[in-house]
Amino acid sequence: MGLPLTGTPTVETEFEGPKCEPLICSAEKGFTAMDFFEAQDRARRNTFWLVVLFLTAVALIIAGVYLLIAGVWMMASQPSEPGQPVVQPSLWDPEMFALVAGATLLIVFAGSLYKTMVLSAGGEAVASLVGARPINPETRDFYERRLLNVVEEMAIASGIAVPTVYVLDGEESINAFAAGLGREDAIVAVTEGTLRLLKRDELQGVVAHEFSHILNGDMRMNVRLIGILHGIFLISMIGYLLFRSVAHGARVRRRSRNGGGGELALILIGLGLMALGWIGVFFGRLIKAAVSRQREFLADAAAVQFTRNPDGIAGALKKIGGLVYGSRVDNPHAEEISHLFFGDAFRRRTRLFATHPPLEERVRRIDPSFDGRFPKVSPEPLAAEEEEGPSWDVSSQRTAIRNRAARPTREVARQQLPFDPMVALATVGTMAMDHLAYATALRQELPKPLAEEARNPFGARAVVYGLLLDEDTDVRQRQMQELQQRADPQVMELLKKKLLPHLNRVSAEMRLPLASMCLPALRQLSPSQYQTFHECVTRLAKADQRISVFEYALHRLLLTHLTPQYRPQKRRGVQYYSMKGVGRSCQVLLSALAHFGHDDPAEGQRAYETAVSLLRLKAPPPLLARSECGIAEIDQSLRTLREASPAVKKRVLEACMACVGADQKITVAEAELIRTIADTLDCPMPPLLAGSLSAPAAS
Repeated sequence: MGLPLTGTPTVETEFEGPKCEPLICSAEKGFTAMDFFEAQDRARRNTFWLVVLFLTAVALIIAGVYLLIAGVWMMASQPSEPGQPVVQPSLWDPEMFALVAGATLLIVFAGSLYKTMVLSAGGEAVASLVGARPINPETRDFYERRLLNVVEEMAIASGIAVPTVYVLDGEESINAFAAGLGREDAIVAVTEGTLRLLKRDELQGVVAHEFSHILNGDMRMNVRLIGILHGIFLISMIGYLLFRSVAHGARVRRRSRNGGGGELALILIGLGLMALGWIGVFFGRLIKAAVSRQREFLADAAAVQFTRNPDGIAGALKKIGGLVYGSRVDNPHAEEISHLFFGDAFRRRTRLFATHPPLEERVRRIDPSFDGRFPKVSPEPLAAEEEEGPSWDVSSQRTAIRNRAARPTREVARQQLPFDPMVALATVGTMAMDHLAYATALRQELPKPLAEEARNPFGARAVVYGLLLDEDTDVRQRQMQELQQRADPQVMELLKKKLLPHLNRVSAEMRLPLASMCLPALRQLSPSQYQTFHECVTRLAKADQRISVFEYALHRLLLTHLTPQYRPQKRRGVQYYSMKGVGRSCQVLLSALAHFGHDDPAEGQRAYETAVSLLRLKAPPPLLARSECGIAEIDQSLRTLREASPAVKKRVLEACMACVGADQKITVAEAELIRTIADTLDCPMPPLLAGSLSAPAAS
């Protein structure tokens, strides 16, 4: 059972593993997951209407600027002395309109393009805009350490790569935001008040709210909205500069009375542009309010759904109401990103422009017994004591993890579990309390030296190298020789002297989560350091002449969430809205899964045919030979499918799950491979827990 490694014909690639096992446990009865794919489609439709509103605002501004300039021109055309002939200029002048429209469009779109380019770095650029500070992953500060733990647990539980975490120093209010153009550059930021005034469960509720925005595709639209609206606001800024330079310039004050007509006209134009710019501001705030308010209700509901603890997020909202600082953010750039925040960053006098629903309404939707009174909250930080535990018991999860760690990896990998593709598909883009309990237990079971070193650039590289070392003595020796020749000497010293003994005891299911925890530190590497790191990872994976599930999953993790930072490529939007154009990619992917999941060729053929039928293609393609669906072909297929619409991705994932689960069973190796495919397609899946893979039996 193998797949050829394209480009290296002499190397046989086998998914013999996995070296990383997905955990399998049950979700609560009655749990109803939000439809991730519907949420993605809704975000895409909202982006369309955002563009429509923006173009409407630009059209009104063009009309207003033209009327302003035409009006001033008509006033200036009146005779200045009695007896001169009266010339009535027409209000409509096509040439003037074309000139005004062109100049206005140039200003608006240039301003929007400039801001969009500034924000092209994604979440990091937004955090820099408001002066947020990245938390040092090695921090010893109790509050910062607690926040990093909560974010790591939430990332593991949702199947998202661990994002970089920021704090807005000096902001004593309770607020937070998530930002990014995609999950690969997502960040989570909180104010200092959030960091120090909330209990762990309340902090977890806020972080869960922000993770909902990451999962549901809100972030990309939110960041684009910042860039788009900047062009509209630029009109007002130009009007203000024009008015100020003319009205208050020293030369204007010295001019004679006869020369004042031109200056007066410019002053009027400046004032008019300021007024028209405020029309743009009006539309901008209206757009942000329309886009943001309903999503906040949905994110609140998702936070409750994720944590099964309404008191957490409700407690955070109540503290905002009882805190003298509320959720206000004083940073001068906070207005630009007001629609990103967890709470209303400004106390709007009118609900028309409010980017968030009323606080009382948000609390009451979570806690119907709320009487509308907010208890006063002291601005003094909570006492920094030992790390608080979550509100749920994770002891059983920790015991289960230890028991699985004691079993041979091959035995665990081949274990078969009941499987229903539609039930598994419903877990995409969501999580439940069981997933959080598992993530917490997994983090607590990690050897402390590994968890600590994974949070700095040297240790993170050493951890990843160590995870790739083979159990076979000869292979490991070759791998260590490769590292001695290419890797950073400090990294090698750390690996050999401190981390290897602990890495040898890491259980299979801890490997990918541990690698994900390394990502924030790996993002700090220089381009040359990353180039060396990536080359070492590739050589370590190929040293044993095969690619295991874990090695392929790690390869995809780096390509999806890390490589774009160092080898930026313009990511295109949705290119495929139907199965047309992605048939070949689906054929490659499903053929690979059929070969991997079934030793019997006849069973593989039947599984492939079942899966292809779900794609509803006009001419179902035949099963490819094993040599035609190697690693390179799979990667290319995933790159193509990544540009498909959410509806197409849903159908593809359903087909993939049907292919590996044609017999209504799935091995943990196949489950981990499915999660890797889903992650690459921007459809993160939580750990597949035992019982969540099949429909409950009828009572």
